[in-house]
Amino acid sequence: MDCRTPFLNRFPLDEEGRCALCRGGLRGFDAAYCYGAYEGVLRELIHLFKYARVKTLAQPLADLLSLALPREQRFDAVTPVPLHWRRQWARGFNQSDLLAQAIARRCCIPVTRALRRARATLTQAGLSNTARRQNVVAAFRCRPVARTLSGKRVLLIDDVMTTGSTAAACARALKSAGAAKVALLTVARVDRRMEGWRGAAVRSSEGIPDAE
Repeated sequence: MDCRTPFLNRFPLDEEGRCALCRGGLRGFDAAYCYGAYEGVLRELIHLFKYARVKTLAQPLADLLSLALPREQRFDAVTPVPLHWRRQWARGFNQSDLLAQAIARRCCIPVTRALRRARATLTQAGLSNTARRQNVVAAFRCRPVARTLSGKRVLLIDDVMTTGSTAAACARALKSAGAAKVALLTVARVDRRMEGWRGAAVRSSEGIPDAE
């Protein structure tokens, strides 16, 4: 596994460059790719897309997703991280689903909406890493269509990754349905090395994403 989490030094990594969560199998997904850091202009664009409901940004952001995906990688299906139905109803759309549709068209592979949120979860902002993992335990279930992913390579799509807890929970659900490989692809990623000085209050005010 390779979550590609940045560290201040190599002390937490083994000789293969894996962190403790990857070594312990807690990541769930097999690889993680992202275009850039969740800050500056990129963060503003994601906020406009997600919270201001500027859905026309789906294609430009999907273009960035495409740039982050290694050309040698091949996948059989694209799956978006789902929102709970109440949150999707309030927002009017699932931003990850729009990105998944766009990247699927570009890669010429099908979108399979294999996952659903079995229960609403707390907003991840302000939670510790352990609390984030506990918050999404059993939060995702596979739909019957997930059976078509047995033995397949699945590309899991989300807008932002913070700790990877949500993606890991989704990946475990997909693998329980038989997926052979699950890789995460996001537009941006929160740099956890910056979290100490920014503080929990700042994180909340900046709108750290729903599903990380």
